[in-house]
Amino acid sequence: MKTSNPVLARLGQAAERERASGYAPAGAYGQPGYGQPYPTDAGYPAAPPTVQPMSIDDVVVKTVTLLGITGLSAAFAWLLVPDALVGAAWIGAAVVGLVLGLVISFMRIANPALVIAYAVVEGVFVGMVSKFFEVIAGYQGIVLQAVIATFGVFFLMAGLYKAKAIRATPKFIRGVIAATVGIFAVILINFVLSLFGVETGLRDGGPIAIGFSLICIVIASLSFILSFHEVEEGVRMGLPRRYSWTAAFGILVSLVWLYIEILRLLSYFQGDD
Repeated sequence: MKTSNPVLARLGQAAERERASGYAPAGAYGQPGYGQPYPTDAGYPAAPPTVQPMSIDDVVVKTVTLLGITGLSAAFAWLLVPDALVGAAWIGAAVVGLVLGLVISFMRIANPALVIAYAVVEGVFVGMVSKFFEVIAGYQGIVLQAVIATFGVFFLMAGLYKAKAIRATPKFIRGVIAATVGIFAVILINFVLSLFGVETGLRDGGPIAIGFSLICIVIASLSFILSFHEVEEGVRMGLPRRYSWTAAFGILVSLVWLYIEILRLLSYFQGDD
């Protein structure tokens, strides 16, 4: 089946080649590899084991699992990392998470171990950012507010998608992807400039910073529509179950991004008190 999503198209082609070649690595789907003998009572060669396709339930389970790992990692990082090392741990986790995220995004084969490692690293990142705002900056209660708002937006977008109020048309997909790439380019440039003492106003809590965070929140929210669409397309295309880890990874990325931006936005308003 055809899809307008280039990533899903590539994954679908890879899965189709696996099925057509009659081979899959042993244990890749929790079953013996294709090409191994399967004797039958009648003496006829048995068909290779059927690859179990992923389902929406698979993605839900994997997403909850990754969220649990991220939450536990964040909690341990909050408790174990001293205040003096929060900044270093924050930057380190952000860099490692970025590298892992890029590797997972551009791999053609789903790798559960890498996705789980990403969740652990992102947990450290989230824990350090949260501890900075809640403890070091002194914004009491801001973490709980950001968590509630994040999941509120997530379930709102899920409801809108299910009601077909927002459709992931090819034009919509291209627009959100372009906006996401543009936003991350701006964030990266702003970070590099800040290292040289150049202040752009994007993160200083002023009107420009508030506007920029609102834009980021909107784009992060719309990225859930892409994730939901990818899950539906993956199920429709019959991608193997292991690709549910990749789908869950996409949802986790959007949740973390949305949470960080909401946390920043709330801090701007609390900072004015």
